Amino acid sequence: MSVLTLLDPAVHLAHDVVSALAGLLPTALAIVVFTVCVRLALHPLARAAARGQKAQARLAPKIAELRRKHAKHPEKLQAELAELYRAEQASPFGGCLPGLAQAPFFSVMYRLFTTPNDLLHHTVFGVPLGLHVNAAHGQGQLLVFGLLYAALAGVGYLSFRNARRAVTDPTAPGAALLPYLSFGTVLFATLVPLAAGIYLLTTTTWTVAERAFLHRDARPAQPLAVQPAR
Repeated sequence: MSVLTLLDPAVHLAHDVVSALAGLLPTALAIVVFTVCVRLALHPLARAAARGQKAQARLAPKIAELRRKHAKHPEKLQAELAELYRAEQASPFGGCLPGLAQAPFFSVMYRLFTTPNDLLHHTVFGVPLGLHVNAAHGQGQLLVFGLLYAALAGVGYLSFRNARRAVTDPTAPGAALLPYLSFGTVLFATLVPLAAGIYLLTTTTWTVAERAFLHRDARPAQPLAVQPAR
């Protein structure tokens, strides 16, 4: 039995809500509206994540200095970092834990739009919502998928640009590569049905807009100058 089957009660509830909305709106638009409503309900978690990220940005210069100072002594580095977070009443996980709390919703939506159900028989511009791009035929269907991927790439670029500006500690492992994960939704969208692609476009657009709003007063991160060891 798959672990995802534990989400079935929530999946059934999401299905019923989207179906009810689809009785009033086109199904594709019902997916958008439902996703926006849930993301709005999860907004307090995003605000908590933003507070954690701002605290991390505020401590970034001190963290970078500690990494430089204790580069050859990892145990000393971990002890100093723990003391810094304790003194500042901050957490290195403050920015990511609220985001992880949103994961169950994303899992529910993924299962809803990748498990056969009646919603996937509906169409948008003549393309079934349950259709995968590798099964698309004709210029019309390929155009719909092409427009979806282009929109996802555009949102991914905005996310990539914001992520690069938000890097506060270039010395942290993986700091240079993390912004490129913004384009992962485009690749993922090619593996799931059209309905899941519409969900991805909606939720990633919300994420970019929400982050811009929550970090509207933040200054772009400046590259940190690494001082030579003496």
